[in-house]
Amino acid sequence: MDREQALAVVRESLTRAVPGADSRGLAEDAVLRDELELDSLDFLNFVETLSGETGVTIDEEDYERLDTLGACAEFVAARSGSAS
Repeated sequence: MDREQALAVVRESLTRAVPGADSRGLAEDAVLRDELELDSLDFLNFVETLSGETGVTIDEEDYERLDTLGACAEFVAARSGSAS
């Protein structure tokens, strides 16, 4: 999966996991928890959805790396074997 594909999956996963989250206008460097007002449960739902959609294992120690859309896309692309 390349970075653009990963970004699309990240956006879709956010929308599916967090009711009311709209990532369409969200900048890639915006901090997800702040911009979308995600609480811990919302973030966990997002991580589980993203993992399920991509097949990428996301361990708890990886959570801090998933702070922005761009960081999530890079993480997924790298872990799926196609970093850009």
